[in-house]
Amino acid sequence: MYKVRNIIFDFDGTLADTAPLIIATMQAAIRELDLPLRTNEECRASIGLRLEDIPAALWPGLPDLSARYAAAYRRIFDEMKHQLHVTLFPGVSETLRCLKADGINMAIASSRSHGSLVEYVGGFDMSGYFGMLIGGNDVEKGKPAPDPVIKILNTLGWNAADTLVVGDAAVDILMGRSAGTVTCGVTYGNGTRRALAEAGADFIIDRFVDITGCLGK
Repeated sequence: MYKVRNIIFDFDGTLADTAPLIIATMQAAIRELDLPLRTNEECRASIGLRLEDIPAALWPGLPDLSARYAAAYRRIFDEMKHQLHVTLFPGVSETLRCLKADGINMAIASSRSHGSLVEYVGGFDMSGYFGMLIGGNDVEKGKPAPDPVIKILNTLGWNAADTLVVGDAAVDILMGRSAGTVTCGVTYGNGTRRALAEAGADFIIDRFVDITGCLGK
C-alpha cells in the first residue's frame, strides 16, 4: 500500500479553465500564419504540449514552423488574455488549502512558459501552496517526457513512489508514469476519459475535490 506525500499538478485544464483563451489564441495564430485550418476540438487536443511542439502535432507535413507559430501565439495571447477571463475549476482553491493543511507537498509542471505560469498562479493567490513551478521552457524535453517531474523530484528531494502526478491529458499521465510516480487523470479538462485510461492512469476522477481519494494510506 502506498501513501502520497507529494502532488505534482498540471495547470491548464487541471487547475484552471484556460481552454477558451488558448483555443481563441490558436485560431487567431492559425489565421495570421495562413496555416491549414484546424477545428476547435483539434486545437483543444493539443493543449498540454509546449507551443514549439504543437506544429508537429497539428501540421506534421509543414517544416520549420515551430518558432514562427510560438512567436505568433505568444504575441496574440498577450493581446487576448485581458479580454477572456480565466477561472479556476470548482473546488480547486478549497482543496489545495486542505491539502496544504494536511501536510501534502505540492508543485506544478506545466507546458506554458514559466513567466506565464508564475503570473497566473500569483494572480489566483496560490503561490504559497507550491514548492516549485516548472514551465515548458524550464526543461530540455517537455511532456510526455519525464523531465519536468524528474526536475521537481530531484530539486525538492521527493521520492517518485510517494508522488502523485495529476493532469487532464494523456501527456501528463505518460510523463508521470515515465518518472515512476502514481498518476491521476481528470475528466473535466481537455482530455477524454478514454485517452487517460489508454495512457495508463492509476486513477481517473470527474471532480477536483475527489483527488483526496487518491492519496492512499
